[in-house]
Amino acid sequence: MSRFRRIASARAARLAGLRAARWLALALGVGWAAAGWAARPSVQIAAQGLPSGVLDAVSKAVQSVAALAEDEDGGEATRLRRRARTAAVDALATEGYFSPQVEFGEGGDPATAWDIRIDPGPRTVIEAVDLQFTGTLAGPDFAARADELRRGWGLAEGAPFRNEAWENAKRTLLDAAGAVDFPLARLVETSADVDPQRASARLHVKLDSGPAVRFGQVEVRGLKRVPEGVVERYVRVQPGQRYDRDRMVEWQQELTATPFFSGARLQLDQRGLAPAPAEEVPGLMPESMEKARETGTAPPYQGPPEVTLPILASVTESRPRRMSVSLGVDSEAGPRVESVYRQNVVAGYPVELETGGRLDRLRQLGYADIHLAPDPAGHQDSFGVLAQHSDIEGLDVHRLAVGAIRVYTRKPTDPGKRVEYETRLGSRLAREHVKIDGVESYDSTTATGTIEWLRRDVNDKYDPREGNLIALGAGLGTELDGSNRFGRLTARGQYWWSLSPRDVLTVRAEIGKLWAVDVLRVPDDFAFRTGGARSVRGYRYLGLGRHVGDAILGDATLAVASIEGTHYFNERFGGALFVDTGNVAPSFGQMKLATGVGAGLRVRTPAGPLNLDVAYAVRDKGVRLNFSLGIAF
Repeated sequence: MSRFRRIASARAARLAGLRAARWLALALGVGWAAAGWAARPSVQIAAQGLPSGVLDAVSKAVQSVAALAEDEDGGEATRLRRRARTAAVDALATEGYFSPQVEFGEGGDPATAWDIRIDPGPRTVIEAVDLQFTGTLAGPDFAARADELRRGWGLAEGAPFRNEAWENAKRTLLDAAGAVDFPLARLVETSADVDPQRASARLHVKLDSGPAVRFGQVEVRGLKRVPEGVVERYVRVQPGQRYDRDRMVEWQQELTATPFFSGARLQLDQRGLAPAPAEEVPGLMPESMEKARETGTAPPYQGPPEVTLPILASVTESRPRRMSVSLGVDSEAGPRVESVYRQNVVAGYPVELETGGRLDRLRQLGYADIHLAPDPAGHQDSFGVLAQHSDIEGLDVHRLAVGAIRVYTRKPTDPGKRVEYETRLGSRLAREHVKIDGVESYDSTTATGTIEWLRRDVNDKYDPREGNLIALGAGLGTELDGSNRFGRLTARGQYWWSLSPRDVLTVRAEIGKLWAVDVLRVPDDFAFRTGGARSVRGYRYLGLGRHVGDAILGDATLAVASIEGTHYFNERFGGALFVDTGNVAPSFGQMKLATGVGAGLRVRTPAGPLNLDVAYAVRDKGVRLNFSLGIAF
């Protein structure tokens, strides 16, 4: 071996030794760091007789302390155990255990394992509740209301004392008192006297209702382009009317839903009251609807027993013009395209102009409507023109029509009631060209008038789970040449029973009778046809009717019934089983019912439930897919 090679080999050996030394030093450093920093200890909790919910709360509190060990020096294990014990004791106290024994096992390494034994002791129960009212609520005129609030108190004697339940009970009491008559209600005294030796708690709550509040005039802010007086047409308050938070929420929603405003906020004007610290005044609507009220105490109200407060309406105007184009699809008409143009103030008048068109496989139409704002009595009028073509089950109709509609909605005046009534009056003058496949075609000019009365009593207008809807209708019409006169009566009903928080049973029914000189020449939307997603599922859309040639026309009698059970798997999705039956015929005695059975998927949306159904038509022995958005009524 040459001298050069010996020197290179020695140098390589020295370099290899240096690298090995560096890796060894790094390994020793990592080992030292691992020894100096602790891992998260495992936690075992043994507690006999402790409810699972309480045990979960204690475990969560201890685990939150154990997680700190990952960031602490290993020598801090003893201090962390003390913190864990304190966390466990505090968690037990919030659940009503005020004399627990919490001990850590002595065996094992305290830095790697915590063996916790808990003797919770007796759970504190509520021994007595002292619920007092002051202010106007304590007077004889509101004795029934005070009794109602006492009955609604959420912590009864003998119930376990839990801090969360205690806070919720106070918050619920304050919210219930402030919902009607007393928006200025506040808690002036609250205490929970706990005796750990006797495992008992005595609760004391004093609520000062403040004055009974009545609505005054409406003061509007934010108008720029919309004429004055429009807000008052929707906020139809009677001066002196008792305060009702739900009614204010309803008015606010109605304003926001109008074409004139994109936002609205209603609140009481308290400037006439004696000043109070802002943090002590409970939030009025809408703040009280968005954020839970504080349950701290405040000084009692000093002032008259009854006050009248104006309503401040702060509005944000909508854009003056809007245009939209939408695409859709459904199981009956297939793909659909629709375009709408809206203008919400026309020539300085508070009216909405709406014009648009719609195109799908079954119908093509164009229209222009004028919608007036409600008058002081609450009547809302609209009128317009329509050009429409439809071709459904062999009945081809071209229609040109002008018409007017008046709608009046009467809402409950008593707080706590939900029944509302709607009356709809309509009139129409129409020119039609009708072609019946395989039979004939004819022209007709008709004048019709209709009225419908509806009673609604449901827990949610767009997604009802409990309640009922009832509607009665009547109509009269004639061809202008006097060759055909006709009239009809209809009745519809739908009922919801909430069998459990996630189970709903729905029953609906519809019946109708038509009288006419010539049933075949009655307008197609006046005679009766049925079938499809919102009537008898499993059959074609409007495919149940009188067979004339190759077409299916309307007939003189209608009967439809349905029963459906829905189970919601969670707050959004559910499944349904249903049975539909019904048909139309020249008379009820000649009717042969067509039945459909099936199952479906329900998805809750802001516009109502989305229904996707698969139905089997018993008469036709076929399966059909139906889907719809909104309630079937």
